[in-house]
Amino acid sequence: MTESTTIRWEENTDGVVTLVLDDPDQPVNTMNAAFIDSLDAVVDRLENKDEALRGVVLTSAKNTFFAGGDLRDLRAVTPETADRCFEAGMRVKRALRRLETLGVPVVAALNGTALGGGYEIALACHHRVLLDRPTARVGLPEVTFGLLPGGGGVTRTVRMFGIADALQKVLLEGRQYAPAAALAAGLVDEIAADPAELLTKARAFIDAHPESAQPWDRPGHRIPGGPAHPEFAANLPAFPANLRKQTGGAPYPAPRNIMAAAVEGAQVDIDTAFVIEARYLTDLLTGQTAKNMIQAFFYDLRAVEAGANRPQNLPSRPVRRVAVLGAGMMGAGIAYSCARAGIDVVLKDVSLEAALKGKGYSEKLCAKAVAKGRTSREKADALLARITPTAEATDLAGCDAVVEAVFEDPGLKAEVLREAESTVAPDALLCSNTSTLPITSLAGAVSRPKDFIGLHFFSPVDRMRLVEIVKGERTGDEALARAFDLVRQINKTPIVVNDSRGFFTSRVIGHFIDEGVAMVGEGIEPASVEQAAAQAGYPAKVLSLMDELTLTLPRKIRNETRRAVEEAGGTWTAHPAEAVVDRMVDAFGRPGRSGGAGFYEYDEDGRRTRLWPGLREHFAYPALREADLTELKERMLFVEALDSVRCLEEGVLVSVADANIGSVLGIGFPAWTGGVLQYINGYEDGLPGFVARARELAARHGDRFTPPPLLLRKAERGETFTDD
Repeated sequence: MTESTTIRWEENTDGVVTLVLDDPDQPVNTMNAAFIDSLDAVVDRLENKDEALRGVVLTSAKNTFFAGGDLRDLRAVTPETADRCFEAGMRVKRALRRLETLGVPVVAALNGTALGGGYEIALACHHRVLLDRPTARVGLPEVTFGLLPGGGGVTRTVRMFGIADALQKVLLEGRQYAPAAALAAGLVDEIAADPAELLTKARAFIDAHPESAQPWDRPGHRIPGGPAHPEFAANLPAFPANLRKQTGGAPYPAPRNIMAAAVEGAQVDIDTAFVIEARYLTDLLTGQTAKNMIQAFFYDLRAVEAGANRPQNLPSRPVRRVAVLGAGMMGAGIAYSCARAGIDVVLKDVSLEAALKGKGYSEKLCAKAVAKGRTSREKADALLARITPTAEATDLAGCDAVVEAVFEDPGLKAEVLREAESTVAPDALLCSNTSTLPITSLAGAVSRPKDFIGLHFFSPVDRMRLVEIVKGERTGDEALARAFDLVRQINKTPIVVNDSRGFFTSRVIGHFIDEGVAMVGEGIEPASVEQAAAQAGYPAKVLSLMDELTLTLPRKIRNETRRAVEEAGGTWTAHPAEAVVDRMVDAFGRPGRSGGAGFYEYDEDGRRTRLWPGLREHFAYPALREADLTELKERMLFVEALDSVRCLEEGVLVSVADANIGSVLGIGFPAWTGGVLQYINGYEDGLPGFVARARELAARHGDRFTPPPLLLRKAERGETFTDD
């Protein structure tokens, strides 16, 4: 009999076998080749067991139950290896199918997180008990990696919940459920308070259900709500349209394949459904989108959050009391995020009334969370108690970190920083939340520039995951390490960049906005410009985003940048978007949403209604130019990717991973690309293909599309953008 190397067999005298998942070569269990061999071996042994078999318990020796598929193997699939990939997936499905049809109860005792393949193993069990750990999660997040569940997850959730609920609750959003939510949603059957109770409940189910079968294996089983259900049949034609509406027409093949596998698999028997599921997964694995998303959301994200760019050998110093200067939208969001992480916050503004209003933001968020059952009233009250609003500088005494979040005015920032520095702890970390102002110049306001650093939060802070850490010329390693640790302490994702006007994120997103505005000036139908942004996968259409920012802010930044360039002896090259913005503001009085009029029109409540018809009249007369949507999309994507290469070349960016994660999480670069530099890597024919296309765009639209020297060198050497 084949030796099981990743699954340990433990047998009691009462006929219950416990299968302990325990890969000796990895810190977590994954669905690699060794596991598949082990799964086949133990199922063979269960089927051929001579002694009476009363039941099976699956659990894990790791801190988590099972981490899912081995992404290294999945990322390596090519069209040439597609057949082997398909067969490996079918092996898993066949083994799990044999497990669930043993005729005895099989229970998943989930001692920790079971995501992806781990939850698919649990789905093949007749009962699921989850340990009530704060960090435990269950679900099928494959769609977030550009994949679909390949171990029977689509097929089984459809038979458990019905097509519509399976798609909405589990498959299309990739939601990860905490224990209580998983129980309420029906993803698990019980939760256990501790490991002993976990096994007790598992064995109790076996005792109470000596002959167990899956619901779909019982006579007369029907998939809930379909596919023959009249209401489902009537709504089915709308499914693809709704999906396209959700994705904006962007190239995300995984949701489409998931929906197809769910609907098609519901029309056939379960074994045929497994084949359909496997084919749709293999299709995704041989494509570029999954490779891009795996690179970004597993490898790059893991490197960033693990501290690849944090100074090593410096001890962690958790922040206990933080001073947030400014209780406006950004300061209020920062205060909430810190308090949610257990940090005491002193929220200071020019008046107590303003500070109380800032705390009110947290009160609203807490009330909403309580109403939706995401937290308890007691926990919400404890969070709010950690925020102390004030107008008095003396209340900042004892704070070991400062986050300044006042208006983008260097003089105002200098004033509040000097006041705070004189009151807080003598070695407090000093941070400025700014999106464009150079940190090196702001550091002149403090007496300890080595302890001063930029923390660029994104709005709304409570929902946006990224923080851009900006090192000034005199920022010390200890300040960088402490800033990194603070960002991780409040459960956000830090990227590290060097000081420069606009840093990385604000600088690069500015090119995206400018390109869209320039298209309007070229006489391209404004609706086509917006449609191109949506189809490229941007979460916000370019002209609507410009309106949200206000047209006057980018113009102010542009004027400041121009002045800095010319004062340094350089020559300013005007962008085609500048003339459009100037006419919109100066000639037409349309400064954006806050002014009630911009590229769009707005009603009395500030809601966007339609694109301003005057765009056609004033920028496209006498006739609109015919739009090539493919070219419009690539202009937006290329202009951001090319400037990201320049940021890397100039030393603004310090790693490829930071570029990719920062662009996707911070400025909405389309997730299907894997980020700005992975987009270049994954372009057709790689870097040489990207260079050739960039030169075509440069010939038609200007030098901003000219490939930078770093890109040319890498293309010539056959290299890619990587931190390896």
